Amino acid sequence: MYIVILVTASNKKEGQLIAAALVKAKLAACVNIIDKVDSLFFWESKIDRAKESLLVIKSKKEKLPRIIKLVKSMHSYKVPEIIALPVISGDKPYLRWIDASLR
Repeated sequence: MYIVILVTASNKKEGQLIAAALVKAKLAACVNIIDKVDSLFFWESKIDRAKESLLVIKSKKEKLPRIIKLVKSMHSYKVPEIIALPVISGDKPYLRWIDASLR
């Protein structure tokens, strides 16, 4: 099953380092980095705000445990956002490219 994983990073540099490690390890076929995301969240009993970078990671479900382990090992947050969403359909050539990229 193909998945998209969302991970927020503390800044663009951290996001770039995580993205590069995921692609190099063939855990992700592609990672988009969306910089300067305004985040509002509940943390340690209060509402907090942060400027973050959002990683949009394209991969496969069987890679998820290794993706989580790698992200946690590199991430500056105590509890990083790591959310996997199923891809219900997609362009066949693109999905084949994901397969080839992860081999």
